[in-house]
Amino acid sequence: MIVSGVEIYRYEIPFREPVTLKDATLHRREGALIRLTTDDGSEGWGETAPLPGFSPESLEDATDQLRATAPHLVNHEVSASLWRPDETSFPELSHLTSSARFGLELALLNLSAASHGLTLPELLTDSPRETISVNGLLSGTLEKTLADAFSMRKYGYRAVKLKIGRREVPEDVETVLRVGEILGGGVSLRLDANRAWGFDEALEFARGVSGIEIEYVEEPLAEPWRLADLARGWDLPVALDESLVGMGPEGLGLHPYARAVVLKPTLLGGMSRALRFAEEAGALGMASVVSSSYEGGVGTAALVALAAAVGEEPAGLDTYRALAEDVIEAPLRLPAPTMDVRGTMEAARKVDVRRLEPVPLG
Repeated sequence: MIVSGVEIYRYEIPFREPVTLKDATLHRREGALIRLTTDDGSEGWGETAPLPGFSPESLEDATDQLRATAPHLVNHEVSASLWRPDETSFPELSHLTSSARFGLELALLNLSAASHGLTLPELLTDSPRETISVNGLLSGTLEKTLADAFSMRKYGYRAVKLKIGRREVPEDVETVLRVGEILGGGVSLRLDANRAWGFDEALEFARGVSGIEIEYVEEPLAEPWRLADLARGWDLPVALDESLVGMGPEGLGLHPYARAVVLKPTLLGGMSRALRFAEEAGALGMASVVSSSYEGGVGTAALVALAAAVGEEPAGLDTYRALAEDVIEAPLRLPAPTMDVRGTMEAARKVDVRRLEPVPLG
């Protein structure tokens, strides 16, 4: 099958409540969708949504790249055997920023899957899981955090993630201890500090929570080059997140202390790159956790497919619940402790173009 058409759209999705990311407070999620079509009528959608405060590129920059690059895909052959688009088969991808590459690569993958009668997970692996687990996300006041932790345990979540590093260390310690008591031994507790602490603060935290079981802490240090000292010297399980940006998968071998890697294709530069990270992590004995960056339904469904392909770790997709609506006809069934993979793929294919703004091609 041959790529015969390219369309690009912009979208704006309001958040249920303002979302604060680093120094920015967002009231809406903005991004772009790419639709590729073939001469036989198949189509594939991709999503590009740089995350303010985390993505170096702006949405305008990423959209300009898509406008300049996507039309060059016309007349390319779509093959299920080339399920990992790369610079060899599609040199147009080589110069793109991470979010633009994720969107365009995803459109190619979805188009390839549709053209060959496959779902995206079936394209990525021979035996994808039919259902994936999703971790819950805890934030807000102490009272809300504790109430949500109780509800998540009740409704069967296998893992819960708690944001830390926004309060004084003793307050974070108290919150973690109380959440740990509520969850008990049947629910994994994941923590995310977003590089909030100096080394001494991280040590204070490690001492304070030494009595409970923690699956890992994502990026606790503002000085990430000291993560090895923290992990080895104080037995604090560490996961790499921001440290992966700009690192090649082969660089994981320099971080043997890491318990897990957090894979965000919007920030890493696409599905195939995230899969290479997962393969390398597995060879090193690290867990791979697929995680979202406040994508809409098209991008989030891709993360469901990725999670179904890479392993059994609960995925971090709960940011989707922050969106008040979506650009697909039926919003994905989140928040929930599990997701049906095939149903999610079907929902993500039904994009409501009436909610989108066409972007002229360059």
